[in-house]
Amino acid sequence: MATGDPAASQASSLMQKTLVKGMATPGKAGIPLGVMKLLDPRQLKPDIPETERILTVLDDTIVKLEITRLIPGITGSLERYARMLGPEITNSLLEHQKLSMEIQHLLASPGDEENMRAVEQRLKCSLRNILRLFLANPLLYHGLKYQVRVRESPADVFIKAFMEFRNFMLERLLTSPDEEKEKIQFMEDISLRVEKNTETISALREELAAVIQTRDEEFNRKDKTIEELKTSMEDLAKECKAEIRHTMEEGEKQQKEDEKASQDRCARLKQDAQLLGARLNALVLEHQASELVLKQEKCKAEREIQKWVQKYDIDMTEKQATYDELQDAYSEEKEQLALLMEKHALLLQEYTEIEEERRMLKEKEEEAAQEEARRNDAATCIQAFWKGYLVRSIYKSKLKKAKRKSKRKK
Repeated sequence: MATGDPAASQASSLMQKTLVKGMATPGKAGIPLGVMKLLDPRQLKPDIPETERILTVLDDTIVKLEITRLIPGITGSLERYARMLGPEITNSLLEHQKLSMEIQHLLASPGDEENMRAVEQRLKCSLRNILRLFLANPLLYHGLKYQVRVRESPADVFIKAFMEFRNFMLERLLTSPDEEKEKIQFMEDISLRVEKNTETISALREELAAVIQTRDEEFNRKDKTIEELKTSMEDLAKECKAEIRHTMEEGEKQQKEDEKASQDRCARLKQDAQLLGARLNALVLEHQASELVLKQEKCKAEREIQKWVQKYDIDMTEKQATYDELQDAYSEEKEQLALLMEKHALLLQEYTEIEEERRMLKEKEEEAAQEEARRNDAATCIQAFWKGYLVRSIYKSKLKKAKRKSKRKK
């Protein structure tokens, strides 16, 4: 369609107005409140504690993902943020960086799966500790969020997708059955309006086809005018041929003059080339002599390198022998240590049994001592009672004798 056609532009403008009018119809009819909430997630607000807890967990997870995304940027410029982070977080980040480098090294040379699992576990613990420290200081995290520059990575896509999942969960949690029905009814109304708009568009397309036919007829008329202009241009071309012939004759004359000047210039250039060739030969001879000297120096350097390589091989052989001896000694000491550990376990068991026997003997001795003390107390009590009884008996007998003597004197 030609952009300058008035009829086509008028038809296109009419179609756009009709579509805008059709799309504006739902707003006049009124969109249900439940559907407006679904269309605008900002109007969704949690209304029960369970929903708030779920959203809190999702929001905390998003914060942890963003902190994890910032860690590489912080560790890359740790000296810059050390004063802001403090010694505890700085040390934790240094340890985390070491563990990351270690696990990268293990991934580059696989084979030690047990060590790999241990390093992965330590890396997870380190990351949990760093997240705990950042979550304990939210102001620090928000400050770093706008200072640390991090390149785009797949983590950004994951965080964006997780945020969309959070909004989707909020929508599903806060959508009631009635609102769901309103949404379905609203979508059905929209479908009916789309069908009506489709019919309107079909009518407009037919009108547009008629406008295009009119435009084609106008184009045919203009084509005839163009043919007439072409005929007049051919006549003009014939007139220009004579002018062109005259111009070509002058050009041939100028060409001959240029050829003569070019021959003179070629002679000068040939002489210059001979001079440069002689200079090139002299430079080649000079460079050949320099190359011979460099080859001699290279051979000397290769001999020196060979000597150093031989010396290196001898030193490495001696060190390997020393390493093997140390390895054998280490193996023997390791076996002795295992035997000593077994003996230590047996002695520890015997020591435990002896201590248990001693404890039981001590308890028995204490019980015997307590029994002896009770017996001594009982014997002392009996003796005291017996002595009191004897004293009272003696005192009564003396008292009776004294009474008898007093009666006799009377």
